[in-house]
Amino acid sequence: MKDKLPIDLKMAWRNIWRNFRRTLITISAIGFACVLLVFMLSFQLGGYETMINSSVKIHSGHLEVQAKGYNDKQNIRLAIPDPEIIGKICSKLKDIVSFTFRARAFSMVSSGKKTYGAMVIGIDPLRESLVSTLEKSIRSGSYLKENDKNQAIVGSLLAKNLKISIGDDLTVLGQGKDGSIAAAVLHVKGIYNSGMDEFDRSTIHIPLNTFQNIYSMGNSVHEVVMIADSLKHINVIKRELIRNFRNHNIKGLAVLSWDQLLPGLRQGIEMDLISGIIFYILLIVIVAFSILNTFFMAVFERTREFGVLMAIGTTPGRLVRLVLTESFLMTVVGIGCGMVMGIIITLFFQFHGIDLGGSSAMLRHYGISGKLYPRLSFISLLSGPCVLFFITLLTSFYPAMKIRRLTPVKAMTYV
Repeated sequence: MKDKLPIDLKMAWRNIWRNFRRTLITISAIGFACVLLVFMLSFQLGGYETMINSSVKIHSGHLEVQAKGYNDKQNIRLAIPDPEIIGKICSKLKDIVSFTFRARAFSMVSSGKKTYGAMVIGIDPLRESLVSTLEKSIRSGSYLKENDKNQAIVGSLLAKNLKISIGDDLTVLGQGKDGSIAAAVLHVKGIYNSGMDEFDRSTIHIPLNTFQNIYSMGNSVHEVVMIADSLKHINVIKRELIRNFRNHNIKGLAVLSWDQLLPGLRQGIEMDLISGIIFYILLIVIVAFSILNTFFMAVFERTREFGVLMAIGTTPGRLVRLVLTESFLMTVVGIGCGMVMGIIITLFFQFHGIDLGGSSAMLRHYGISGKLYPRLSFISLLSGPCVLFFITLLTSFYPAMKIRRLTPVKAMTYV
């Protein structure tokens, strides 16, 4: 077999170029499918990462520690009594880039004759700037400072609805943690535009110490929000936090990741991924039929040739191996060219980005500026081409196996 293998390879390589046009079309089909698979998978995965990171840096962080049940009920009484202990644990975990404390309460916010319901969020201004893009979202006025009292920054759409501007006063009326009435007059220091319409329409931010005073929170907060250095480390951080809580005998707290905090985003990604997989399956099926057609034609056209070869002693098994080798060579050439082109195209757009238009409602909903960046990875580079490789080789088996049924006499008389 060892001395036959080089000969079989040479014969297979020569045979696939005997019909240059058909071979070129088949290789082009495989290459084009490979380019699409590499680029589209990179675009999807990169787009998901952009959507997740953009959304969590204005909403939830990659992870949050909350009192159990708070995410479902949003009850002001479900608070973390001693957040500093959680902060010390977070500061020791290397995969956590930054963290902050937040408290929130739904309240009525009024200015003049306008009154709206809004979520009042208490933040640590210094820590918040390391976790979210809130400071960069300020469009007029200025961001909060650590020693500010009774100052507020307001979402642009809420400010528009309330007809307020920088320097105006807001009256906040809600319920404190102890059941008392929470009321205060806040001075508008800044107006932000996060790009997420729902967020800008329904939130105001005030310093955490001001929030704790107004809502009788003491030192407690509702959320410890964390940013991870990578999405792939989120589950590791979650396990470490839970382990540390057990070691410190901390009870009544839950660790939630972004997909639990933002179920709508997770469901949107899942639906998009499913539709993408359906598209990839259809693409691979089309290429598989192209390969099937190529080798059926090759077998039919060379039936007489196969009969002569069997008549002079070539075994059907060797002819099958020869045809499968031809399929292997065409597949390797097509996938190789497709992967190279896919890498070049993906890296180009990974650097420059793809402008989908800043007016897209979906992009605004997730706080994305209008550009998405493909992200080339081993998964996006290898998964599509590997599936394509096995499917094309599997497809070529059926026409190749028909050679075993040939007899030399009938094959040589085939026209």
